[in-house]
Amino acid sequence: MLLSASCIALPPGTYRSDQFAPGTGPDLARAATFQGLGAWWDVFDWSPTFLNGRQTVGLADVDRLADAGVQVFYIQTATWRLPEPEHDVLDEGLLRDIIGRAHARGMRVVTWYLPEHVDEAMDMRRMNAAIALGVDGFGVDIESQKNPDVANRSAVLIDEVAQLRAQHPALPLASIPVAPIVWERLNHTWWPNFPYRQLANYFDAWLPQNYWTNRRADSGLRDGYRYNVENINLLRDLTGVPWLPVAPIGGITPEVTKDDIAGMFRAMHDTHSIGGSIYDAPHTDPSLYGRLRWFRIPK
Repeated sequence: MLLSASCIALPPGTYRSDQFAPGTGPDLARAATFQGLGAWWDVFDWSPTFLNGRQTVGLADVDRLADAGVQVFYIQTATWRLPEPEHDVLDEGLLRDIIGRAHARGMRVVTWYLPEHVDEAMDMRRMNAAIALGVDGFGVDIESQKNPDVANRSAVLIDEVAQLRAQHPALPLASIPVAPIVWERLNHTWWPNFPYRQLANYFDAWLPQNYWTNRRADSGLRDGYRYNVENINLLRDLTGVPWLPVAPIGGITPEVTKDDIAGMFRAMHDTHSIGGSIYDAPHTDPSLYGRLRWFRIPK
């Protein structure tokens, strides 16, 4: 069972290039980089430097992801926990080998980084270093509260993303925000007045962190279908882009069940999502891939 092109096609007549400034806004061709089944690694999984040689995944695990049907491989390149300039890209030799292996196995590679929006020069240096690794796209993980001035945090974020788009006009860029239900309904102090509409000028796709396992059962939101549908619909309302290309991230593993995956698949279908994934791959039960393959987009 696969997502067909008709499942993810955007509703006809909804693309309005004039709602964005010239040369900006989601680009559907670039958004295709994020289509299909994705898988995620962070530095807690793969980096020998960060883990003092106790990494749990390596090149053979890249092959296992490809064999499982993964189409988009997302990998974190650095962390604020190691702020020194020599750690702008962790274990670069190994990282390039991992990226090369993923490409050789037919996967698109998207690097990602979590900027803090405090030291803008460092954020930009690290994001550009991640892009320079020869990848297919880049994702900005948007969740840091390190900058306590929320208005300034938003302003720095917008400026950073605007710089990325100006410096890399052809690069597929993805926003990786906290699930909007969290910011807009559950925790109003985390990031009030988040600049959804401004950021929609620059990102090609949005990958919201729709982690239903973080919700209580009595909330009604600990549900792979409902949590994805409500977050995706809310995200499109907040950005003002009803056709916004979205590839939700579900999870968190290992608490995700096969029924959760089936519900998420239905949500992706019903919201015309361009793809999806669960967080994160090293902790995903291999038995889930039978259903995760439903997320694939045929070539």
